Amino acid sequence: MASEAAAKPRGDRLCTICNTKQAALKRPKTLEQICKECFYAVLEDEIHRVIVDNHLFKRGERVAIGASGGKDSTVLAYVMAELNRRHDYGLDLFLLSVDEGITGYRDDSLETVKRNEIQYGIPLKVVSYKDLYGWTMDEIVKLIGLKNNCTFCGVFRRQALDRGASLLKVDKIVTGHNADDIAETVLLNILRGDIARLSRCTSIITGEDGPIPRCKPFKYTYEKEIVMYAYFKRLDYFSTECIYSPNAYRGFAREFIKDLERIRPRAILDIIKSGEDFRIATHTKMPEQGNCERCGYISSQVKMV
Repeated sequence: MASEAAAKPRGDRLCTICNTKQAALKRPKTLEQICKECFYAVLEDEIHRVIVDNHLFKRGERVAIGASGGKDSTVLAYVMAELNRRHDYGLDLFLLSVDEGITGYRDDSLETVKRNEIQYGIPLKVVSYKDLYGWTMDEIVKLIGLKNNCTFCGVFRRQALDRGASLLKVDKIVTGHNADDIAETVLLNILRGDIARLSRCTSIITGEDGPIPRCKPFKYTYEKEIVMYAYFKRLDYFSTECIYSPNAYRGFAREFIKDLERIRPRAILDIIKSGEDFRIATHTKMPEQGNCERCGYISSQVKMV
């Protein structure tokens, strides 16, 4: 969690936006020194503009918020509820959580989500790996060890969100993927030479050809600003990392991008812009998307058995 001492700029400078209140923080994205109230207003307005400019929702839609209890999804739930009320989006909001079955991690974070349900007045639906697949991640890791378990979990989680959304009969799912996450994904896909994912990883709406589209309202929102927002708003979120992910490949990309951000704050947005501007040659053969032969859900491979 970002500490208040780290967030406060030195000296008694006035907010560069309102020029009346003392600056409480320096925005990581712009380096502006602003007060808390202006920070809330600017960040919420930026997210609102992203939603409106990209036509993420239509009035009357049922929208599931992917809720893990972490900072991103907690801030997403709070901001979506606030913007839906303030700007009259006319959305029916739901919290959708996935219980992977990770003792000491997911069971604790789900308690946070249950509190968020009460705090924000948004109904909660929980789906579990055990009910859907007959396995928990604890059981899978016990069987295969710590190698590649994030790959298994990622595939299961995406399908679990789709199935939970189907049970809620929602039109869209929103996730808390932020600018840092998307920049990491661009970098990872370049390093792996993954042309198929590179061509779509910066899309603000994905899965339009699948059962339920997914939207990323935080596409241009820095992780540090999400942490600051949660801290100053005193939101209730769970901050422990997954016990099975410390050695995940994504972590190395994350550290590299943090180093770039320290040198040049705009590096995160620049990487996203680069990903958006990539053009795949027309003669490049793209992998075909298939469906699982057993359950019928979308598969990353042409065939699954």
